[in-house]
Amino acid sequence: MDIAAPDHQSIFAENLPKTGANYVPLSPLSFLRRSERVFAEKTAVTHHGRSWTYRQFAERCRRFAAGVRAAGVRPGECVAVLAPNGPPALEAHYGVPLAGAVLCALNTLLDAATIGFILNHAEAKLLLVDREWAPKAKAALAGLGRELRVIEIADEAAPAGLTLDAPEYEDWLAAHEPAAWSGPADEWDAIAVCYTSGTTGNPKGVVYHHRGAYLGALGAALEIGLTPASAYLWTLPMFHCSGWTFTWGVTAIGATHVCLRKIEPGAIFQKILDHNVTHMCGAPIVLNMLVNATPAQIKALPHPVRAATGGAAPPTAIIAGMERLGFFMQHVYGLTEVYGPSSTCEPQPEWPALTLEERAKKLSRQGVPNIAEEDFTVLAPDGGVVPADGATIGELAFRGNVVMKGYLKNPKATEEVFRNGWFLTGDLGVMHPDSYIEIKDRSKDIIISGGENISSLEVEEVLYRHPLIREAAVVAAPDEKWGEIPCAFIVLKDDAVLTVEDVTAFCKQNMAGFKVPKKVLFQELPKTSTGKIQKNLLRQALKSS
Repeated sequence: MDIAAPDHQSIFAENLPKTGANYVPLSPLSFLRRSERVFAEKTAVTHHGRSWTYRQFAERCRRFAAGVRAAGVRPGECVAVLAPNGPPALEAHYGVPLAGAVLCALNTLLDAATIGFILNHAEAKLLLVDREWAPKAKAALAGLGRELRVIEIADEAAPAGLTLDAPEYEDWLAAHEPAAWSGPADEWDAIAVCYTSGTTGNPKGVVYHHRGAYLGALGAALEIGLTPASAYLWTLPMFHCSGWTFTWGVTAIGATHVCLRKIEPGAIFQKILDHNVTHMCGAPIVLNMLVNATPAQIKALPHPVRAATGGAAPPTAIIAGMERLGFFMQHVYGLTEVYGPSSTCEPQPEWPALTLEERAKKLSRQGVPNIAEEDFTVLAPDGGVVPADGATIGELAFRGNVVMKGYLKNPKATEEVFRNGWFLTGDLGVMHPDSYIEIKDRSKDIIISGGENISSLEVEEVLYRHPLIREAAVVAAPDEKWGEIPCAFIVLKDDAVLTVEDVTAFCKQNMAGFKVPKKVLFQELPKTSTGKIQKNLLRQALKSS
């Protein structure tokens, strides 16, 4: 809401000074500095049986910052990281901004061409790469058209024989004295840029600021109930919205980061037992994986583990299965543009007494704004808030401090989503009488498969490049394992012959594997009188099949 100026001169309007004593720019860097002081000898990070205290973790991050500066990266320039969950990816969330630079954590599932586009679009000056992704990184760098300094992460679990012939990460850290603590000059300064596929072929760079990262991390930590006694298991990729800001939030509370390089059900259960894990986050695919684990993989949990999930609402069977395993479910909602989960389906005291079906229906909603976000609502086409009747559909919208600065080098796209003091999500939904919000459809045609966003337009663009395909439409098909999978409806040119296998092979050659349609159907496409393909009818056909 807008605050009106007073119609008189207040005595409190006196020009009192803003100094270093009463104002410091907000930044999540202060979380690590405090935890180093308060929890110096407490375990901050565990990985592959090794652990680091908060004192050691802070020192490593400060060495990271010194290395970034020594590499010639100037304040405001970009450092990219292509790595799985582990100490380097986590340390980058502190070392890069401590050097005054901007972090770009790359999705490890992206293809080389997209990685190359991002490196150039963000004008990255330094790239850290885990050896497992060395071949992909080499291909991206080959097409870059410029030199880029590389640091190689030699994680012991990376496949043998892969290398970039670059300085190794641990040696790089050891070669530099820890940098002094320093925060941003302005809390509005960029701290990270996270790329989202959006609805066009090229991804958009979502720019985060220090203030939003600070407040978003505190909000996420409070909403999930972290305490200094908590142990957070990294089942959510750190490259997703800076790990939904838990890269900073876990540290803020003084809890322990339990790293997990590869998501496997047996490893998750074992980590929970070995490290007394209390919290985790993940897409519905992770929950499905746990519920359908083999008896040999499943371990009895010593205590309830809170599991937050976003994306498609988990079905009743998954909620019930997770509860039987000893997990407490929490449904959250957000987008890259709002630092991940900026709303939560806040559980109410009476919900545990409801039947499973009633409780699942409540939990499936996208909920209310979290404590750090100013507002979350549903807007009518005229810009007003829709009635809270559970029936009137409008567009979901956020506003507050935990909203991006905008899209990098894309003012047009930024203007399209910032209107009348709101960030418009493009998702359509309703508001219920209890003020909880529920999504009904996605206006952007984004497919969320296993927690990964897939642009249907990007997949269609590739399909249209095939010489035998006349028309193509890609929509989300419901899937028990992945939540959603891309389904391609294809119309061939006259007398053309093409198999599902042919289409799959062509797609694999031209896009990341997770974007390849898992289902291909050859049929005519329903259209409006103006010739527009009616994707809503295709979705309905898939849901009823």
